[in-house]
Amino acid sequence: MSTDERWLVAGLGNPGPEYAGNRHNAGFMVLDELAARVGGRFRMHKSRAEALEGRLAGVPVALCKPMTYMNLSGGPVAALRDFFKVAPERIIVVHDELDIPYGALRAKLGGGDNGHNGLKSITKSIGTRDYLRIRFGIGRPPGRMDPATFVLRDFATAERRDLPFLVDRAADMVESLIRSGLEQTQNTYHSQDLNPAKPPR
Repeated sequence: MSTDERWLVAGLGNPGPEYAGNRHNAGFMVLDELAARVGGRFRMHKSRAEALEGRLAGVPVALCKPMTYMNLSGGPVAALRDFFKVAPERIIVVHDELDIPYGALRAKLGGGDNGHNGLKSITKSIGTRDYLRIRFGIGRPPGRMDPATFVLRDFATAERRDLPFLVDRAADMVESLIRSGLEQTQNTYHSQDLNPAKPPR
């Protein structure tokens, strides 16, 4: 099997049961769904990530969840990129996004980190912004709540009702990126928001 065709899919979050239901762990939730689709179990890799090899959309993939805490996510992602010899354009990062309303999912290539420490770490560690992202909208915090506090709180009761559907659809988007590319994924999924208010580009 050629390493040239392999994809690396990283979901961002914080390790440990106390963080499992946090908004900041949306990436981990999506990767757990992808692992179920692959039919395997994550195992600790020397890269300091939980990793799993398998196939998605008929293509070899490596799935990973960095176990270093969010602000150091880049080290494990870069280590796995080197281990599996994956080009940046075949890296997909799944992460929570404050600037997108809850119920909306977005696919994009490159761009800034919008203050997201996980993205900041990955961009620095792999030396480029030009990797694919699945942005899982969590919306802005209510009132004057600090965003850092908001992302480390669990999804609200009303949000949890739709959470399995959104996690499933975000996993579908990962498969679509691999199978059909960015433009078709955007065309298919960007019109399907649960919350259609002011959909961002």
